[in-house]
Amino acid sequence: MNSVRIIGGEYRRRVLKFPDSEGLRPTPDRVRETLFNWLGQELDGWSCLDLFAGSGALGFEAVSRGAAKVVMVEQAPRVLAALHENRELLHKPAALEIIRGDALQYLASSKCRFDLIFLDPPYKKGWIPRLEPLLPGVMNEDAAIYVEAEHEIDALGDWRTVRHGKAGEVHFQLMRREAA
Repeated sequence: MNSVRIIGGEYRRRVLKFPDSEGLRPTPDRVRETLFNWLGQELDGWSCLDLFAGSGALGFEAVSRGAAKVVMVEQAPRVLAALHENRELLHKPAALEIIRGDALQYLASSKCRFDLIFLDPPYKKGWIPRLEPLLPGVMNEDAAIYVEAEHEIDALGDWRTVRHGKAGEVHFQLMRREAA
């Protein structure tokens, strides 16, 4: 089993375990620290979607930092089982919902609206262009998108990159809706 550590908030220093799975790349501590410096350390009252949850590092971090709601969507059975085990380890935070499902189907059918979407799909599979048209349907007006990809992304629809970085081969960016 692999592990990742929650770096801030109520569950700081808790270690989460997850299995090997093709394409699973947990967001490194340094990158998560940068992201939450960009967002502000607390997410009190935020509604977050971790669309390709994987290890759950981003979603669990958001719960730890006070998000009111975090929905994790994951399809791989072993990875999904680890997410449920980690939720148990944290004593079942009420703010956390774990869903087994396909990202495209979830976006197409969800009635929820989110303040922040974590988008870290498997690389080189063409996910981002397929997801892009569905994102506005689940986002609040002032929502942000955090994207990890194998290349830099300048825009997704009306959202433009406002902060970006690179760690190894991973490009990460925070996007906000372009002002009208």
